Amino acid sequence: MHPDPTTLKASSVIAIEAGNLTKIYRDGIRAVNDVSFSVKQGEIFGLLGPNGAGKTTTMKMIVTLAKATSGTLNVFGINVFKSPETVREMLGYVPQSISVDTDLTAYENLLIFAKLSYVDKKERNERIKNALEYMDLTGRANDLVKRYSGGMMRRLEIAQALVNLPKILLLDEPSIGLDPSSKKQVWKRIKQLNQDFGITILITTHDMGEADELCDRIAIMSEGKIAILGSPTDLKKDVGGDIVTVNFVSSCPTISFPKEIGKIIHNNEKSIQILTTNGEEAIPLIADFFRSHEIRVESISINKANLDDVFMKYAKRRLEDGLYKDIRKTRRDFVRYSR
Repeated sequence: MHPDPTTLKASSVIAIEAGNLTKIYRDGIRAVNDVSFSVKQGEIFGLLGPNGAGKTTTMKMIVTLAKATSGTLNVFGINVFKSPETVREMLGYVPQSISVDTDLTAYENLLIFAKLSYVDKKERNERIKNALEYMDLTGRANDLVKRYSGGMMRRLEIAQALVNLPKILLLDEPSIGLDPSSKKQVWKRIKQLNQDFGITILITTHDMGEADELCDRIAIMSEGKIAILGSPTDLKKDVGGDIVTVNFVSSCPTISFPKEIGKIIHNNEKSIQILTTNGEEAIPLIADFFRSHEIRVESISINKANLDDVFMKYAKRRLEDGLYKDIRKTRRDFVRYSR
């Protein structure tokens, strides 16, 4: 299906390259603002950020569903804006919203997609069979998709995107709205595709665990810009130290916190988070500080830095803020379509 994935992981070939990419809508909203990044052949690359960060718009420009206002965008050296049809032949795309017809069977969905993708008639059945088998859906190939769970629907959508043997697979929020078990199944298949066939994969996600689990590198996006780019491990190291969370009995007044203990990186009325070099050593000092100011502490906990802390450092907000409404909507869609 594809070259040896062991060689692709170390490949210097650039699969996707964006330079100063900008998208401004008619109402003046700058959805993507001067974004530059590259994705190597054979890697899993993530765009991590909340709704409205510009992730989906960036992906839509890559798959030729949206035109850029300015900037450059190439897929394997081919200009996306000048040769969109050539680029589309190399891509498999799974949007965030449900893209399969739930009143058809899995086989029928893939057959229609194969025809739309101009897959040779002699090859269609074999490709459909292989895609369903790979996504572990062979036994349900002739069942109506409305009988599927949310996780099965997502796996079917990925199978559909594989029918035209793409060089690059683009997944917009691949596990949003799924229960934990279904989410892990989808993650497993994504990693397996990359490892078995060396397919270059670009995902958008708001899920820190997903980015950490799947991605070789991530670009953290906020308000249309890339705040920071690197491997999940390196980005977490960059935050440095431990995160101490202090919860208060009542609202905490504004105070000047001693720099020698740590730095406040997030706060609200009843809790704060402090970045420290060594959390265990800092906790007694933190407790003494608030005791001396007669501020009652309800609890203190310590955690290692995660990608949300990285996002907080560079985007100055929590990644989880405002996400739950979108997750609930997607979850309701899966439930509605699977009746």
